[in-house]
Amino acid sequence: MSRRGNCWDNAVVERFFLSLKTERVWQRRYANHGEARRDIADYIARFYNTVRIYSTLGYLPPSVYEQPMAANPPNAVSEIT
Repeated sequence: MSRRGNCWDNAVVERFFLSLKTERVWQRRYANHGEARRDIADYIARFYNTVRIYSTLGYLPPSVYEQPMAANPPNAVSEIT
C-alpha cells in the first residue's frame, strides 16, 4: 500500500471494477446474490479475459496476448537460495 493520497496502486483494480459495472452489472437485474456471482464469473472468464480487447496489449485480449509466452519454456531458475 502506498501512503495516504497516493491512489495509483489501486488504479488497475479500480479500472477493472468500473469496466465490470458499466459493461455488465448495471446492464442487468439479478434475482439473487448467487445469480449475480455466476453471471459476473461468466463475464470475467468468457468475455473480459478472452474477447475484450485492450489498447495496452496491442488491441488483443489477454488470452491471445499470453499465448506466445505460454508456448515458450520458462528460463532456468537458479537453485541458489
